[in-house]
Amino acid sequence: MTVLAAYTALHVAISLIGIGSGLVVLAGFLARRDSRWSTLFLATTAATSLTGYGFPFDHVLPSHIVGAISLVVLALVIYARYGQQLAGVWRKIYVSGSVTALYFNVFVLVVQSFLKVPALKALAPTQSEPPFVVAQLSVLVLFVVIGAIATIRSKQIQFSTARADSALHT
Repeated sequence: MTVLAAYTALHVAISLIGIGSGLVVLAGFLARRDSRWSTLFLATTAATSLTGYGFPFDHVLPSHIVGAISLVVLALVIYARYGQQLAGVWRKIYVSGSVTALYFNVFVLVVQSFLKVPALKALAPTQSEPPFVVAQLSVLVLFVVIGAIATIRSKQIQFSTARADSALHT
């Protein structure tokens, strides 16, 4: 296995862990309870964006822009959770920002799926065809709706008061 192939496998594994743990965190938001998976989600989502910059490139790509936006959102989310302890408006920033960061991961998952899965690539070889557009719009609408519900319910979510939580204690 080449170094680039190993790095790609690591990046993909981190991304999938971020998406999986993010879905657990999102389910917790909708159930109005905190998830001890949030630290794992935040760490792997940040690592996903950061490791994306480790691939060879000669110009800025859309993935770099999404990664940069995701890192800004994550900085706010981490500050809201650990710096501001979810006080006041920071609770809504934490919830909506977490949903946004997860959306960015899923957005990239859809893009990569249409690039790498032969059946999907055949449906949308340039990613401008209707199947790709419908898939991305569906994901966007789903996250906007779920994000709005989670943010509205954020006052009712019972968050732990510990400064750092851990997925290992779930």
